[in-house]
Amino acid sequence: MRKFSGELGARLDEQPVGRGHRRVTLLAGLGWMFDAMDIGLLSFVMVALAQEWGLSQGQVGVAISVGLFGMFVGAAASGVLADRYGRKVILLVTMLVYSIATGLTALVWGYGALLVLRFITGLGLGGELPVASTLVAEVAPTKQRGRMLVLLESFWAYGWILAAIIGYLVIPEYGWRIAFLIGALPAFYVLVLRRSLPESPRYLLRQGRNEEARQAAATFGVTVDNKGEKEPDNTAENPGGNGLGLKELWSGPYARRTAMLWVLWFGLVFSYYGIFTWLPQILATSAGYGLVRSFEFVLLITLAQIPGYFSAAYLVEKWGRKPTLVVYLLGSAAAALAFGLRGLGAEASGAEIVLWGSLVSFFNLGAWGVLYGYTPELYPTHARGAGAGWAAGIGRTGGIVGPLLVPVLLDAQGFGPTAVFVMFAAVLLVIALDVLFLGEETKGRALEEISEAPERPAVGATPAGNRS
Repeated sequence: MRKFSGELGARLDEQPVGRGHRRVTLLAGLGWMFDAMDIGLLSFVMVALAQEWGLSQGQVGVAISVGLFGMFVGAAASGVLADRYGRKVILLVTMLVYSIATGLTALVWGYGALLVLRFITGLGLGGELPVASTLVAEVAPTKQRGRMLVLLESFWAYGWILAAIIGYLVIPEYGWRIAFLIGALPAFYVLVLRRSLPESPRYLLRQGRNEEARQAAATFGVTVDNKGEKEPDNTAENPGGNGLGLKELWSGPYARRTAMLWVLWFGLVFSYYGIFTWLPQILATSAGYGLVRSFEFVLLITLAQIPGYFSAAYLVEKWGRKPTLVVYLLGSAAAALAFGLRGLGAEASGAEIVLWGSLVSFFNLGAWGVLYGYTPELYPTHARGAGAGWAAGIGRTGGIVGPLLVPVLLDAQGFGPTAVFVMFAAVLLVIALDVLFLGEETKGRALEEISEAPERPAVGATPAGNRS
């Protein structure tokens, strides 16, 4: 007879999607939305702030990158902390950190103070995302796990749309300080999460807290009677205790996965933040469209994120993680190249800007949806937070470099906006090849199966663990 922990994990994998799954996806997704809104607000605020304070493009790039440096630290630390103290508590703490810091930024008095507060904000923003995806991955049924995680990531689009609406309607009329005050509102949502969000049953099992795990699993329609048995402390099975160290992430079966993920995360974050945090500024200054008109373009382009996510959510369980990710990365590369050559050309119309920009938005954010679902699947429960957190953290270093390189190319003689997008297209092509040659398929495989039996498929071969 299977142990209680094994039976509960198996039933979590087999349980059909129900009210509890939809509820946790919605609760975590709204937190994800607020995270995206905060990050998106900065790209609009910096256009107005640069004009008011007379900032150079280099200073704008530093202000964007310092927040992403905070996200690097926050992502790496929160994953390790979530493996030790739990997914839920770290999710609440990170949300409080970025909400309070964003509100305080509305009172900022100078450029130096802005940088300090954006770093603190980044700690919370970067910390929340890998923890939320880890929590949802650990409660999702095997056959719907990819789709649930892409749908979770789709809330990013709603947050960025909210930021675009605030940028378009609020900032030109009421100023950038009001935008930061709006960004502090998620602090109140922490009260909702504290009361309503369950802890991951798999994490609780890992801690030997079987009764709490049973109660948490019941919220997802899973009932298992442990008959009063006391399960031994499962952390004893791993010398590393609660969590996996950085050295272990680069050893044994995890080395190839970690290498693939770190390259992928770096390149996708590099391209995303380089493109979307600078897009309002490029359209308003380099392309000469002005503040309001550029915000209008960005709002329309942002709307394309929604079908990007939903199409990826469908394909990720139809095609699998790996082929869907490769297709969307290649699509994003082609769209970025076309946007640079056609959308930002001297004769480009507003319709061309929206068309090519929307295709970049569609494919890039669809790839993001798959990435956040794919990452936590590749590590075992005791290391899932650390593995996802470190991957996201390394990705944020790409987010630091990307926004810093953009103003260099914009100001360099013989370069300009077109060169910026050619660079991003090249990076997206490289990471598509990274996934093609180093990635493995996880579709239809239980989380425990993935961690215990890593694939080593030949390029072009059908993965052995891919079950329909």
